Amino acid sequence: MPGRLALGTAAAGVLIAAAGPAWPLAASASAAARRPAAAPSARRPPTAALSLARRAGAAPAVHAPAVQAKGAALENAATGALLWSRGLDTKRPIGSITKVMTALVVLRAGRLGQVLTVPAAAVSYAQRWDASSAGLHAGDRLTVQQLLEAMLLPSGCDAAYVLASAYGPGLAPFVAKMNALAAQMHLGRTHFSSFDGLPLPTEYSTYSTPGDLLAIGRAAMTYPVFRAIVSQRRYALGAGPEHHAYLWHNTNLLLGAYPGTIGIKTGSTLAAGYCLLFEARRGPAALIGVVLDSSPSVRAVSFGDAGNMLTWGFG
Repeated sequence: MPGRLALGTAAAGVLIAAAGPAWPLAASASAAARRPAAAPSARRPPTAALSLARRAGAAPAVHAPAVQAKGAALENAATGALLWSRGLDTKRPIGSITKVMTALVVLRAGRLGQVLTVPAAAVSYAQRWDASSAGLHAGDRLTVQQLLEAMLLPSGCDAAYVLASAYGPGLAPFVAKMNALAAQMHLGRTHFSSFDGLPLPTEYSTYSTPGDLLAIGRAAMTYPVFRAIVSQRRYALGAGPEHHAYLWHNTNLLLGAYPGTIGIKTGSTLAAGYCLLFEARRGPAALIGVVLDSSPSVRAVSFGDAGNMLTWGFG
């Protein structure tokens, strides 16, 4: 299926209200039919909404944010205090948000200056599954940090393949490390069956919850190199003696559209719909949030959901 994990090709412009002046985002559509939503899991006791405005002594927001996503959550990024959620502990497929955990495993291991050779298998893997790709060339030699750029900005499954192969070592051992780290982080409602979010062996084999994804996002954003990568709208790598020239655009269109956005990662599959893990800063305040299955076909809805949540959270 073309673009199973990529956010797709930009189509007509869409105006999405964000509790203020409308801001334009590109829209995209998938012609594929959706599968039924994943079954809900047990819920934790509800947590009262707490807005940053109330913490500052201002009047709290009266209404919940306007959000279409089936699963969503918003937290104070500094304290982890939950501000608002929907289906906080409901398991759902997450698409390429999986790559945040992939990056976290690599970052914890270090050696970001290590040079890796792109195997032909990584290129054929992305082609075989028609997955989102960084357009890597077999035989190119890139540093681990450059491969993180290739994985996180254009959501390159080929780059994820190279990293997983090296840091497993091997694909299956790497996925085992992802699940071991999830267990270490006490993320009991998260499971990975792939290193990149491809729906293998099924659409529901890799899953998480809004609550667990916020924990993964907060952990990844503690690494300055990760924060620097996901805050970029594009990354250009000039040709060198060991590699071709590359230009990678970030699939997160919230960057540049919603002031203060500093990350984090998009995701989509047929079952997952359009998803987004995001963080934004306004003055001293920072919010981190996630939306899962905002729309089965229009990626702009996920960015609109995120914008509405952020505007509400900032008060």
